[in-house]
Amino acid sequence: MGKRDRLAAAAARVFHERGVEKTTIADIARAADVPVGNVYYYFKTKDQLVQAAIGAHGQGLRNVIAELEQRQAPADRLKELVRGWVGERDLAARFGCPAGTLAAELDKRDDGLDREMAVVMRELIDWVQVQFAAMGRSDAAELAVALVAAYQGIALLTNTFRDPELMVAEGRRLEEWIDSLAA
Repeated sequence: MGKRDRLAAAAARVFHERGVEKTTIADIARAADVPVGNVYYYFKTKDQLVQAAIGAHGQGLRNVIAELEQRQAPADRLKELVRGWVGERDLAARFGCPAGTLAAELDKRDDGLDREMAVVMRELIDWVQVQFAAMGRSDAAELAVALVAAYQGIALLTNTFRDPELMVAEGRRLEEWIDSLAA
């Protein structure tokens, strides 16, 4: 991974852990193991680092989707997505959902970066909708929003109460729900 990609990944991670406003370029440089002066070669402003973090979230999502596509059945893909979320429960307990917390923080700014993050969130919802449609569900769009909203809600509660077991229980419920929809 090159310096630019390391910086983008570090920005996504540090913004998740500390928030955009509390994070400095030096924090990101340190996390990426790159001299601070080198950051400016790739990114002139902090907002460019935010855009790079959004891009890193998008690429991470596409990587997850590529892995999930290896599964034969759409219900299995969705359940594996839920298992992946549950697998990140300790991180969610400490900091919330990486994409969700960034989206919420960017929504409070007036620079349009929230719309860029919305594109990434839409990509997830669209993929989930395709899975439900492949299961023969005519209400696939509504189900996709419900699944992603359930995850965002449990990530928020898991973080609020610092209780990873909340996500474990919700993950089980969501898997059962997906099974009931496939029947």
